[in-house]
Amino acid sequence: MRYLQRLPHTLGITRSLFIYWRPGRQKGLRRLYQPFIVPGKPAFDIGAHLGDRSAAFHALGAQVVALEPQPELAKWFKRMVTTSKVTLLPLAAGPAAGVAEIAISAGNPTLSTLATEWREQIGKRNAGFSQVRWEQHLQVPVTTLDQLISDYGEPSFIKVDVEGFEAEVLAGLSCPVAALSVEFVAGALQVSHDCVSHLSRLGDYRYNAVSGEQRHFRWIKWQSPQAITQWLNAGADALPSGDLYACRADHPLLVATS
Repeated sequence: MRYLQRLPHTLGITRSLFIYWRPGRQKGLRRLYQPFIVPGKPAFDIGAHLGDRSAAFHALGAQVVALEPQPELAKWFKRMVTTSKVTLLPLAAGPAAGVAEIAISAGNPTLSTLATEWREQIGKRNAGFSQVRWEQHLQVPVTTLDQLISDYGEPSFIKVDVEGFEAEVLAGLSCPVAALSVEFVAGALQVSHDCVSHLSRLGDYRYNAVSGEQRHFRWIKWQSPQAITQWLNAGADALPSGDLYACRADHPLLVATS
């Protein structure tokens, strides 16, 4: 009976291992992140899941700080990312330090979330989430990006993938970091609008996007806040999901391509 109860979790982990650790993926991730990672400087992996991004950051020379509040995923992270030079913290990130409830999907543990309203609505707005269930609930400690910067230094890059909680994570950031990414999902693009609005309050950013689990940018030229807002308003090219990248206007990547 215990085996049957754990079967959805086991299948979910197996599916995620295939997606995120399939052969050749690390090479593509290193190529994608190389312009953002400064060897010797911190890089934050918020919502580290099974550690594929943390592994790529480490391979590029970053001092990686990874946050993964789910104990089961943290165990798999340690199995896949074996170096002791990556700091894995059993924390979530949010707008303020404290404690919050994470809803865990046994069958899709990488889709677990702290975003209550997002979780209640996303299945109605995005068919890809219609069968996802969040059966487990866990109280987890929460820190902020500002606190991580205070503890570990200013990062060259921050990756945020927290299933609808991205804007709340950025709300805990009060300084314009060099570059970052936040996940976007069809049916919940207001989260992306809120992220862009917050970043615009912090500084002057330019934007690009990666579709799904691809490892190349959508546009050669990085987009202004106005252009990316129009793109989001138009439905983000009907992409089911992806990552929105933001570079501060003085980033070397933008200077080199201007």
